[in-house]
Order: sequence, then structure tokens, then C-alpha cells
Amino acid sequence: MTQHPPPGPGFGPPPPQYAPTPPAYGPQPPYAQAPQPPYAQAPQPPYAQAPPPQQAAAGPDFLAVDKRNAVVVDASGVAFETSGLTVEFRWPEIRGVHYRASPDGKALMVAVVHMDGRFYECVVEARPRTRLQEWFPQLAWVLGHYRPMG
Repeated sequence: MTQHPPPGPGFGPPPPQYAPTPPAYGPQPPYAQAPQPPYAQAPQPPYAQAPPPQQAAAGPDFLAVDKRNAVVVDASGVAFETSGLTVEFRWPEIRGVHYRASPDGKALMVAVVHMDGRFYECVVEARPRTRLQEWFPQLAWVLGHYRPMG
């Protein structure tokens, strides 16, 4: 049988990744403070305010929505929502926007042509059917505002 050395006064502090988190109101024990290199940035206090969100410039917008899909055209660009998935296209990355009625005349079909030639499409049902005739002049006016050359 081999002899083991007698146990020391204790095992010492736990490694930093297992150290208990001290309460925010009291001093931290020396083992919980990880040394920081001199070039590290000071941590942000938890009460620091987030910068205010940037809002797009005010301007006209267009919205067509049905049960599953939506098309939004505004100052930031064009957005499609299809079955819960949203794709946003900013004006600088858009080569063109095309729209027309579906072959049966019951839906608005909008396509965005990306600068690299790819195109994306969204179809929104118009219920009642007369809504489609309301959407065409609105969409033409809003697209003309943001893309006067087409």
C-alpha cells in the first residue's frame, strides 16, 4: 500500500469558470476577480442605455397583406413576408421592382430584381377582388416616389 501525503489546509478557491457569482451589492472575493490584461476594455455597466433606433426618413409607404403573405414598400426598401419568413431588400441593392395581377386576377404579384440578377417574388391575394384595383395606383405612386427612373 502506498502512502499519500496528508491533506493540506483545503483545496483552495474554485477555478474562475466554477466560481460562485457574488451578489452585485457586495465586494467580490479575490478569487472571483479574473485578472484583465492592460489593453482590455472596461466592461459596460448594466444600466448603460442602448442607442436610439434609427428611423427611416418619413415618406409614403405601401402595404398589401393576406393570410400568409405581405408586401411592404417604404423609405428603406421592399420587404416580403411569406408564411412567417421575412426578406428585406434595401434600395441600394435593388435593380428593379415589377408587379402585375395574377393570371386569374385574384392576387398581386410583386418581384424584386437584385443587383446581381437574382429575383424574388411574393404573391398577395386580394380579397375582395376590387382591392387589387386599389393596390395598383398606390403601389405605382410609392414606387415612383422612391424609384422615379423605374
